Amino acid sequence: MSDLDSGKYRQLLVEVKERIRQAQYQSLKAVNKELITLYWDIGRLIVTRQQGETWGKSVVEQLAKDLQAKFPGISGFSVRNIWNMRNLYLTYFQNEKLQPLVAEIAWSHNLVIIQKCKDDLEREFYSKPSAVSRQPSAVSRQLKINL
Repeated sequence: MSDLDSGKYRQLLVEVKERIRQAQYQSLKAVNKELITLYWDIGRLIVTRQQGETWGKSVVEQLAKDLQAKFPGISGFSVRNIWNMRNLYLTYFQNEKLQPLVAEIAWSHNLVIIQKCKDDLEREFYSKPSAVSRQPSAVSRQLKINL
């Protein structure tokens, strides 16, 4: 019997696989947090400019067109998604309690919460990690049942 057939090796393999999964999960969390921060900043910039200028809806349409041309192959800069970025900012910018939770959940979760929840109390409940399994379909199911 070789060392590779022993239970010790199988235990090593289990531990290494678990560590890889942990690293993958932590990487995804970091990427998600940065993406939400980017979307927040884009939303903030649009709101700020629209308040200080006479810009209307056309600025979002033009921005989407220019970003898609500048970053071909990168999704996320459609007209609809840029409006969603603006809505994310407008929904949470005055609520310091909810702002940190926004970056902890996936973009798709945020979209469902913004669209379905009527107030900050509901948004807080569905934004807390203990309330969802971090899967968009689970959040959607919960919100459809409860709303």
